[in-house]
Amino acid sequence: MSQETFPVANVGGKEIPYDPDQLRRIQEHPCFSEKACHAFGRMHLAVAPKCNIQCKYCVRDFDCVNESRPGVTSQVLKPKEALDRVDQVLEKYHYIKVVAVAGPGEPLANEETFETLRLVGQKYPNIILCISTNGLLLPDKIQELDQLGVCNITVTMNAIDPAIGQQIYDYVTYRGKRYEGLEAATLLRDNQLKGIEEALKLKKIVKVNTVLIPGINDEHVFDIARKIKSMGVFIHNVMPLIPQYKFSHIKPPSKDEKRKIQEELGKIIKQMKHCRQCRSDAIGRLGCDVQQEFQGRTKEQASGE
Repeated sequence: MSQETFPVANVGGKEIPYDPDQLRRIQEHPCFSEKACHAFGRMHLAVAPKCNIQCKYCVRDFDCVNESRPGVTSQVLKPKEALDRVDQVLEKYHYIKVVAVAGPGEPLANEETFETLRLVGQKYPNIILCISTNGLLLPDKIQELDQLGVCNITVTMNAIDPAIGQQIYDYVTYRGKRYEGLEAATLLRDNQLKGIEEALKLKKIVKVNTVLIPGINDEHVFDIARKIKSMGVFIHNVMPLIPQYKFSHIKPPSKDEKRKIQEELGKIIKQMKHCRQCRSDAIGRLGCDVQQEFQGRTKEQASGE
């Protein structure tokens, strides 16, 4: 795959071509490359139960083995347990190239995230370390993530207009203070944009997830796409709403509706069209998860099999 296959990054107003290491982090990451999703896999380590915002579509459950959606895990691991899980998985599935923390809460609001990334990065220096975040703490934590070797970052951004954002979030908790309404949505938006900007300066590969919520941000997604494109974000992932919590009454977009929006958005910025809205403990190739093989197993149990 040639370098010309990929757009250049816009960093500080300058167009910078991706270097070979950045290209590898794209070509081997199944969420950043549709071709990669057929050859390579990822594993999510569910070590981050606490969250610092409340989305009106989000319910975090910790024991739903038969449900596949973000925020769901069958087991919250401690950092050393997470490293044991990585050992078990990599021993059996050599196609796993990415280790990520994606919840079930907000990874950057949990110190266990950073200890887990440190342990995994030290033992497996060639693994791609990845993080998914709501972006609230990204400006505060980006230097630490960089020191730990995290290279792929996904930010969930559902609005850049705070008037729309306040319809999506109940509250935001930042530095010990709770914010609501327009103030909360503005703070979150500002930190997301600042965090993305700083991540791109450090040559991180950035993906933005947007939950498509009919009647709220289904037209606004084009404003989001234009903004993140101008910043140098690599890829945009529009995910249909899963109706639950305060948005349980909203009918999600159909596959055709989502596809049509993605086609239009694709004229602005590269779209991820193969997302499976994965669990916080997902393991395997996209759509071919194997995490149930490892649930509840200790290192000693696994070595005795």
